[in-house]
Amino acid sequence: MAEILEVIMIVSFGFSWPMNVIKSWKARSTRGKSLSFLCLIFFGYIAGILSKFLNPSYMAQLGTKWYVLFFYCLNFIMVGADLCLYFRNKKLDKEAAK
Repeated sequence: MAEILEVIMIVSFGFSWPMNVIKSWKARSTRGKSLSFLCLIFFGYIAGILSKFLNPSYMAQLGTKWYVLFFYCLNFIMVGADLCLYFRNKKLDKEAAK
């Protein structure tokens, strides 16, 4: 049951991040964004991914439970994309302020 709840949590986040990335792309501003929040989430996904690789029980069942790691990695990529957009938008904010 715990694994099912973990998958539900990861998939829920997985649906949220693409919407957030699209919003960042369209907004072209860092207004309302927190770099520290994005970094904490980014490093949290790194910890989650590493926890899967360091868990011998999970690794023994990787053939049947690959999807959990897949969604961790997908969310990590989405947060990374949002981080990149943050820095792009920060540059655009500075240019607009001139």
